[in-house]
Amino acid sequence: MSYTTLLLNTENNICTITINRPDKLNALNREVFNDLDKAIDRINADSNIKAAILTGAGPKAFVAGADISEFAGLTKDQAMDLAKRGQDVFFKIENSAKPIVAAVNGFALGGGCELAMACHFRLASENAKFGQPEVNLGLIPGYGGTQRLVQLIGRGKAMELLMSAQLIDANEAKDLGLVNYVTAPEALLDQTLKILSVIISKAPLAIAGCIKAANAVYDEKKDGFTEEINEFGNCFITEDMKEGTTAFLEKRIAVFTGK
Repeated sequence: MSYTTLLLNTENNICTITINRPDKLNALNREVFNDLDKAIDRINADSNIKAAILTGAGPKAFVAGADISEFAGLTKDQAMDLAKRGQDVFFKIENSAKPIVAAVNGFALGGGCELAMACHFRLASENAKFGQPEVNLGLIPGYGGTQRLVQLIGRGKAMELLMSAQLIDANEAKDLGLVNYVTAPEALLDQTLKILSVIISKAPLAIAGCIKAANAVYDEKKDGFTEEINEFGNCFITEDMKEGTTAFLEKRIAVFTGK
């Protein structure tokens, strides 16, 4: 499968997806959304891939925002369709059964911040900047930013950032709970790979169950506790659960197969 705006590389069961528009600071346009849509489908379908990293090409930006040139002349209905397209792709990332982690290597602004927040968690380099500056353009976030920012850092601070267009650095993002770790720029991908290497050594179906149950916290159509009960029960019909419990009793390392 070919992509016009992404680079994909898979090593040791982890796929690194690089948004490759460095001359545009990796801004999101229709082609990027189409490519991301296809790439996430590929990750979920490929049994050789157990997790993924999302990052941006070049030293300056993860994704510096949406490609504003595509906004010119849009009608209200066209703008709503654009927002829905972005949200649909980001929901696909958020609901992926395989862990998808953002390695934020510079500016993550507007749609870039929204993309990072759609990932299961985030690491950032010391030079990263986060923000939702859409009000500077007479806009609001359209790809889920008003919702996920509140979920991740709380309503009060999210309201301040949304309405002021203020940018925050990596350390403040970590203090707020927006990112889990801050690293030197040259160590970002290695640290992300190190964390994911631990995660993918665990039972894949149990990992998928954790993602599904945790995401239910924010889904008003679901009862998260009921979702947890269901996923807990589903584990008992897997070979991995039998292997995990047997290995524990036999005091050996479990070998999980995702079955």
